[in-house]
Amino acid sequence: MKLFSNTINTLENALNYSSTKQKVIAQNISNADTPGYKAKNVSFKSELNDAISTVTGKQTNSKHMAIQSSGQAGVTISTDRTTSYNHTGNNVDIDKEMSDLATNQIYYNAMIERISGKFNSLQTVIKGGR
Repeated sequence: MKLFSNTINTLENALNYSSTKQKVIAQNISNADTPGYKAKNVSFKSELNDAISTVTGKQTNSKHMAIQSSGQAGVTISTDRTTSYNHTGNNVDIDKEMSDLATNQIYYNAMIERISGKFNSLQTVIKGGR
């Protein structure tokens, strides 16, 4: 019997993504004036969609829909080498990076709230509803 649902694992993966994205955005911002630096990007949603499309469950009734097995979603970091915004070859758009930073902070806070709620629910169950 599994003690925790896959929801906690998914939320953990989402927090890992957000942490990695924060580091990449910070690296991009700190290298905004570095000649030849190419901005990096973090991808998780495509990995998450692939994982969600292969979710499994136990079919307890013949009327239930069958679903498949899932794997861990991963985070990929890519570099955009196709663009250049100035004469130094740098392609960091500081406005985009600052916007991504704010969006990532909101996403991180939402994931923290969700995982905190899951753990609070577990704590309530362990305490017997008190």
